[in-house]
Amino acid sequence: MKLVVFGLSVSSSWGNGHATLWRGLAAALARRGHLLVFFERDVPYYAAHRDLYELPGGRLVLYGEWSEVLPQARRETAHADVAMVTSYCPDAIAASKLVFDARGLRVFYDLDTGVTLSRLSRGEQVEYIPPGGLADYDLVLSYTGGRALEALTRELGARRVAPLYGHVDPAVHHPVEPVEHYRAAMSYLGTYAEDRNAALTALLVEPARRLPARRFLIGGSQYTGEFPWQPNIFFLSHLPPAEHCAFYCSTGLTLNVTRRMMADMGYCPSGRLFEAAACGSPVLSDEWEGISEFFEPGREILLAHTTGDALAALDHSPEDLVLTARRARERALADHTSDVRAAQLESILDRLRRTPAAVEAC
Repeated sequence: MKLVVFGLSVSSSWGNGHATLWRGLAAALARRGHLLVFFERDVPYYAAHRDLYELPGGRLVLYGEWSEVLPQARRETAHADVAMVTSYCPDAIAASKLVFDARGLRVFYDLDTGVTLSRLSRGEQVEYIPPGGLADYDLVLSYTGGRALEALTRELGARRVAPLYGHVDPAVHHPVEPVEHYRAAMSYLGTYAEDRNAALTALLVEPARRLPARRFLIGGSQYTGEFPWQPNIFFLSHLPPAEHCAFYCSTGLTLNVTRRMMADMGYCPSGRLFEAAACGSPVLSDEWEGISEFFEPGREILLAHTTGDALAALDHSPEDLVLTARRARERALADHTSDVRAAQLESILDRLRRTPAAVEAC
């Protein structure tokens, strides 16, 4: 099977959560005998932080302008079994027109469903959604499950919907020895987002303020001096995937905070959640509907609503945290790897070919 994808980025993990997911999925699909061709516009901010130049198991096509790459894109989609456009693809509308003329399955993958639906509810134009909505796609995949699937049908006319959740590549994310300059009582890895700020403040900044003798660590882009920094919060502006393992494995707790618009929909596991678990780091997460479908609270993952909850988690014994982390790693490797998601995607697409009128679900 050949899949052609028009997406945001696979070559740079800076400021986005798409890249590492596509890298893992491309490799997993290749192991199953499939080929993924990824078209990415070569924009300056990703070029300046590029950490991948060739897509293992697939092909990366970097281009400057859509008009320049259109002939190649047309040739690739003409022989594709699946032609796909993703959320935040900078040429999504032009690419969708090409995809609608393709002979294979026409798929839209929204890796930002909560953002999409939130913007629509405010009456905003969503630049990666065609004027007619999503009705012309054979299938709409969503990074978020639960109520989001119904909303994609109701608000955007999606005819067939299925969740395709985040995942982790164990060849990339795995336990390593701790590194001294990443050591911390708690760490958080994620791009700054305004609708995560309140939870991040309650679950990391305020514990840091109350525990001045302990070290806290934040890694990610787009933070400014306006963030409520504390003297014992250390910052890394960008952490390439090659450093993720050391980052996760050097901390007492890894914090996961979900964007509010995603959490409101539920069933929205971050890729970071699976990465930290695969690295063997104990995870403290905010709570949202459906989280127990991915990790068992209290046994495989710790949950926090308040600063008090975060402080209580920091007081867990090292032995308890090691046991929790071991269980989470076992669960991640069993249920949430890129290979598992590739098999789920393959199954969805195969069922759609056999029963094109059916609504698919993983």
